Amino acid sequence: MAARSVQRSGVLMSMRFVIMAVAVLAAGAAGFLAMNMMGASGPTETVVVAPSAPAIELDEVLVATETLTTGARVENRIRWQDWPTGALSPDFITRSSRPDAISELSDSVVRATISQGEPIRPIKLLGADQSFMSSILPAGKRAVATEIAADTSAGGFILPDDYVDVIMVSRENDGGFRTETILNSIRILAIDQTIREDEEGRLVQVGQTATLELTPQQAEIITVARQMADRLTLALRSVKDVSPAEAENAADHLIGAGPGGTITVIKGGQRVTSAP
Repeated sequence: MAARSVQRSGVLMSMRFVIMAVAVLAAGAAGFLAMNMMGASGPTETVVVAPSAPAIELDEVLVATETLTTGARVENRIRWQDWPTGALSPDFITRSSRPDAISELSDSVVRATISQGEPIRPIKLLGADQSFMSSILPAGKRAVATEIAADTSAGGFILPDDYVDVIMVSRENDGGFRTETILNSIRILAIDQTIREDEEGRLVQVGQTATLELTPQQAEIITVARQMADRLTLALRSVKDVSPAEAENAADHLIGAGPGGTITVIKGGQRVTSAP
């Protein structure tokens, strides 16, 4: 019996040794496989966090909230708009340099059209105490006002910066009428238009006075023409048909009154003197 017990103990010890050996081998195999898998996937990549881009430095620029046309008053139609300092122009109005610009410029008059969102430039504005017409008048030109009516101003469709021909209508001795184009391609500086109700109750836009941009000689021509003519008519020209050179060389020029009330007219380069 004792021999059997010793034999059984030896078998158990052998089995435990085998199990431990198998466990050690299994652990070694697992470690070997893990190392191979890590080697196959390559070295671990290091993630480098790039530094954040520096914030854009901003200032506020004065811009128009809507399109401001020539002659309009600024009032409250301007506001501050964020603007990169690197894109600032020296003639922009910034909040850092003029924090009270909105109230300061509210009474200013627009000298040249400013589009919606466009930065305000002082050169495009006139102070409340400055003359608008003399500021927009080119050097060497004259502003001359002449009376017009709805039927002599293209039905109210003539506006500032349009170009017109000035036609003189005069009555002949036989009762007929004579028309002559005395000025060509004349720029309209201003026109006073009002809304009136016609005989049928419709609202119509009517201009009473047009201010024309003329040379000194043209100013004399239209002054004499107003004395001679029964009426002056403005004929609107297409923007594709405007010729500034033509404005300087009208075909028929009324020069003015001479001795005894005579009128000198230049036709085709020839002077013709006639009684008024």
